[in-house]
Amino acid sequence: MLPHYDKVSGVHKIAVLRANALGDFIFTLPALEALRTAYPHAEIVLLAKEWHAAFLARRPSPIDRVVVIPTYGGVGVEEGEAEEDPVEQERFFQRMQQEHFDLALQLHGGGAHSNPFVLHLGARMTAGTQTPDAPILDRSIPYVYFQHEVLRYLEVVSLVGAVSNRLEPHITVTKEDVAEAARVVPEQGQPLIALHPGAGDPRRRWPAEKFAAVGDALTAAGAHVLVTGTKSERGTVEAVINHMQSEGQNLAEKISLGGLAALFKRCSVVVSNDSGPLHLANAVGASTVGIYWCFNMINSSILTRNRHRPFVSWQLLCPICGTNHAHGDCPHGVSFVSEISTEEIIEATLDLFKEHTRSLGA
Repeated sequence: MLPHYDKVSGVHKIAVLRANALGDFIFTLPALEALRTAYPHAEIVLLAKEWHAAFLARRPSPIDRVVVIPTYGGVGVEEGEAEEDPVEQERFFQRMQQEHFDLALQLHGGGAHSNPFVLHLGARMTAGTQTPDAPILDRSIPYVYFQHEVLRYLEVVSLVGAVSNRLEPHITVTKEDVAEAARVVPEQGQPLIALHPGAGDPRRRWPAEKFAAVGDALTAAGAHVLVTGTKSERGTVEAVINHMQSEGQNLAEKISLGGLAALFKRCSVVVSNDSGPLHLANAVGASTVGIYWCFNMINSSILTRNRHRPFVSWQLLCPICGTNHAHGDCPHGVSFVSEISTEEIIEATLDLFKEHTRSLGA
């Protein structure tokens, strides 16, 4: 059971720092819902990135407003992003201090960089996670790497009296999302299966030829197979399509994040490496088959099993140099999940596919 803290009195405005990728944001949604329930009349302001602002615009959520943060070292900085501008940062923090936040929550990591960011907001009370080297917030829990991310941030918001038993994240699909998905993949009478072969970390990428084998098996079972990916994953998507003996639809760069959410909602099953799209599929109600490296299985796997099937690789040694990744990384960008059985993934996907098909006919 989470520790009990009383709600903070007189809260009218709450800042939440979470400025990183899609899956990271989805993990915070149960905590944000708990905040909304605990402080129903407060304005919740997400301090995040441009993609958050675009994705959440006109989308029902616990968040009232997104403020895009400037480039700030150690907080949501992507490779190739502009250098820090101290003048821009100073103007940003001056503007945030004028917001007069009652609460500022750090849902961003250990706090070495994010806690100073939150303290600069000038809020009446701060709360978040904290490593031993991080600046102290008013209320905090220790940041211990091995904790599921959903539970981590539920524990943080419990520090300000926000408690929820809901563990599954939820994202609302809008009519604009549905219309876009229908344009990209028109209804054609066949059930849909989506394959997402990309992932930010190369250790988490199952081989393209194995995804292709899953696609061929599901095509034989009567599904229309979609292969999804971002601009940077275009080559991976093409590799899956080229390895397939049957026809798959290449959707790399061809649909927005909102459109993808609506498309996943239409799918019988989504098969994916541990990635933002896997967690997006869960958040819109799709069944999933997830492929995980062991550390990520502990921290970020989907928590329920009614419509989700996780598969995990326990490989720790780099197949090239032998470095044990339990103790440190090496520079070799190779898969640590390639040995997960193709047959097991196909069997689990077919089971969920048939279950979904039966439920539609019931």
